Amino acid sequence: QVQLVESGGGLVQVGDSLRLSCTASGRTFSSYAMGWFRQAPGKEREFVAAINRSGVLTYYGGSVKGRFTISRDNAKTTLYLQMNSLKPEDTAVYSCAAGSRVGVTSPHLYDYWGQGTQVTVSS
Repeated sequence: QVQLVESGGGLVQVGDSLRLSCTASGRTFSSYAMGWFRQAPGKEREFVAAINRSGVLTYYGGSVKGRFTISRDNAKTTLYLQMNSLKPEDTAVYSCAAGSRVGVTSPHLYDYWGQGTQVTVSS
């Protein structure tokens, strides 16, 4: 089992950058594929990005491709999401998730979730 805690959210302006972190407890972090999802008010949870266990393979949702970068540091048991060129439509609660399958975009296929961190992009 793994516990996940996100941090780094906040209020930013259009075009700004922000880096989210997801710190995992336990020594099994490197055995999980990881993902980032987001959910805006009144909308379904949306896939943002995923990464395999070693960090070599990454996957992105269409709306963030080219602007966001997912990465991980297994030694620090931490997952990151670098977000650049932020837009108002990026406003949402961002959550990290851990699972056994690589590159999956469905939230139902992840086993463990963090509590989420709010990102608000103001115009």
